[in-house]
Amino acid sequence: MKLFLLLKIRYIILAFCFLSAGVVVSAQTTSKQQQRKNLTIKEWNTNASTNTRYLDHVTTYNEKGQKVEEIEYANYGQKYRITFEYNEHGKCVKQIEFDAKNKVAHIRTFEYDANGRKSKQYNYLPNGKLETTKVFEYITSPEK
Repeated sequence: MKLFLLLKIRYIILAFCFLSAGVVVSAQTTSKQQQRKNLTIKEWNTNASTNTRYLDHVTTYNEKGQKVEEIEYANYGQKYRITFEYNEHGKCVKQIEFDAKNKVAHIRTFEYDANGRKSKQYNYLPNGKLETTKVFEYITSPEK
């Protein structure tokens, strides 16, 4: 009986710790999103030998603090661009990747499980034909 009581107390403490950790992560995520509202971040590179400065990367966030566009540049121009779309729960449900000529190169859509974790990713060709499907599996290791 004493062992059962100790196990029950341990379970309650562990459950509280996990719940508390979730609240902290949620608060941190919310705080980061608040800081990113309507933000654009530009990253610049400078060539050491010529001292020439060029735009390397641009990331744009919307009014909710969600990343909506990411552009990677090289010294010759755009390498690729990715746009992001979200559902009503704030989860990214679609990414469209554009090539250097700003033409669609890849399309990815996502599904989530009941815990809000990514469960499936569908990869499409530019013509909309399904190319591959990725399934995410979450395995919790037992305590040692």
